Amino acid sequence: MDDQELGFKAGDVVEVMDATNREWWWGRVADGEGWFPAGFVRLRVNQDEPSDDEALRPGAGGAEDGGAGAQSSSRDQMRTNVIREILSTERDYIKHLRDICEGYIRQCRKRADMFSEEQLRTIFGNIEDIYRCHTAFAQALEQRFNRERPHLSELGACFLEHQAHFQIYSDYCNNHPSACLELSRLARLSKYTYFFEACRLLQRMIDISLDGFLLTPVQKICQYPLQLAELLKYTHPQHRDFKDVEAALEAMKKVAQLINERKRRLENIDKIAQWQSCVEDWEGEDLLVRSSELIHSGELTLVTQPHAKSQQRMFFLFDHQLIYCKKDLLRRDVLYYKGRVDLGGLEVVDVGDSKDRDLHVSVKHAFRLRCGTAGESLLLCARKPEQKQRWLQAFAREREQVRLDQETGFSITEGQRKQAMLKASKLQAAGKPKALGRPYYLTRQKPPALSTSPPRQQALVLAEPKRKPSTFWHSISRLAPFRK
Repeated sequence: MDDQELGFKAGDVVEVMDATNREWWWGRVADGEGWFPAGFVRLRVNQDEPSDDEALRPGAGGAEDGGAGAQSSSRDQMRTNVIREILSTERDYIKHLRDICEGYIRQCRKRADMFSEEQLRTIFGNIEDIYRCHTAFAQALEQRFNRERPHLSELGACFLEHQAHFQIYSDYCNNHPSACLELSRLARLSKYTYFFEACRLLQRMIDISLDGFLLTPVQKICQYPLQLAELLKYTHPQHRDFKDVEAALEAMKKVAQLINERKRRLENIDKIAQWQSCVEDWEGEDLLVRSSELIHSGELTLVTQPHAKSQQRMFFLFDHQLIYCKKDLLRRDVLYYKGRVDLGGLEVVDVGDSKDRDLHVSVKHAFRLRCGTAGESLLLCARKPEQKQRWLQAFAREREQVRLDQETGFSITEGQRKQAMLKASKLQAAGKPKALGRPYYLTRQKPPALSTSPPRQQALVLAEPKRKPSTFWHSISRLAPFRK
């Protein structure tokens, strides 16, 4: 190796000092500096850009005018490298998707004796839709690529035109854990292991298992904000593509945030199903039929007609509905279902600290829920003014959440709902529901089964109707005030 050539190994990070030459770059690693082939490395995103002072320092770039010209040339060359990296990775990604669709899915559909359509949807999700969308996206990028002067290419508009299509990644990312579970189950059967390996060899794909190939779309959607940030760094503010790249970066960040938010929402449905299974005397449809998010919860005083009766209730604000429950008198962590309020068309009215005209009773820190056009309403009172404000803000967030879900098309499928309810019923039957996090009312464990040692008649006398048997009543059976 020549004295001026730079030696490095796979995994080393090379700091590029001069990229004006297309074939050979001057770089630096920990051991020294030297020339190295540009094709031997891949551009690392989020690298530190040399400062203007450093580029214009005497001795580093010659005269000031010459240094400024070298800096501009270097910026253009780095922008060219980023653009070529985007196009190169997109071509590789398209080939990767094509190999999965043609090498695996097509072969699996020929073996109806081994794979059902439902299994294929679980394993591959909507990857065929992703392949079709990205084929059109890659073609648009190629059309925008300026082959004679690559640094003048305008790619930002392509991302803006196709940003809505990237939302299909949400379904794929949410399905990916189920795909991994199904593949791990099939991997225990040798015939599936041999079949997948034969598919890979016939398509001449690299030696990676199928679950590794299916991870690529999850990684790809997270790569776009990094690539666009790198492209924006080397795009001059006067460049025609600057504003589009800037807008595309924000758009792709929002897409990534939307995907993460949907994944979090779907992970929450298991917790909501488990919470519902722990509430006693539940009536009506399941929570997951309409709701997927707990927005706020707390204790409020419900004032009801006709005699302005006050009742302490626990309220749980979900999207689309408000659930209220009663605490057990002795076991305060036990909840009994008492009712629900449909939030569609609901009007939340702030009530001042004065005498209510309808109920003729003085109220403090109160607000009223007017339900629809029928004129029915609920008067709720908080203990402190800040609690009241938190509730009013929570109702506003609920409406905003519903609006965003309608705009983005978020919903829970029937299969996801049934799976969550089935899992919750199994945990309830096993007596080991998982902790659900704050608030603590959602973490109630199932009470232990009634011991068989005491006489059956005594248990029947002491137990209240519709309550699950508990060993607690045996500890107080000797106290006369508690006997019925």
